[in-house]
Amino acid sequence: MRKLLFQNLLQSPLTMPAPAPSGQALAELGAKVDQTARQRLGRSLAIRQVDAGSCNGCELEIHALNNAFYDLERFGFHFVASPRHADVLLVTGPVTANMREALERTYTATPAPKWVVAVGDCGRDGGIFAGSYACVGGVGAVIPVDLHIPGCPPNPVQLLEGLLALLQMLTDTIT
Repeated sequence: MRKLLFQNLLQSPLTMPAPAPSGQALAELGAKVDQTARQRLGRSLAIRQVDAGSCNGCELEIHALNNAFYDLERFGFHFVASPRHADVLLVTGPVTANMREALERTYTATPAPKWVVAVGDCGRDGGIFAGSYACVGGVGAVIPVDLHIPGCPPNPVQLLEGLLALLQMLTDTIT
């Protein structure tokens, strides 16, 4: 057993590391998002993440936005614990029959103006769970959706780009 342990400690991993995203591109994207949020709302954007029955792949990518590399707060976003403080509902997963009422109540509790972003392929149309007896469908089958961010799961940069697209869409409709 010891021999096997020491062999594994001395060997390098068999996988290759993923390419690092460009720090400059990420900073530029973040500056755009922050500027658009402040123009639109006059403050940072409050996000409430709602899991409507997902596999947690999208949640892992959303939580990565809060790590030291992406640092979502520097871009003028922050997650809130209550839908009563939120501007955006970030909904992941297909809506299960058990979560339908909870999602509707969360949407109702969010003050206007509010926007809904469906994250991932499951949030768009139910993904691989579409047609299941336990699945109602995508987020749009239960509450109105303003933006879909595709992917299974979308990476953090795609999530930031989606939030920027939402803010730009809202700014364009106001002006």
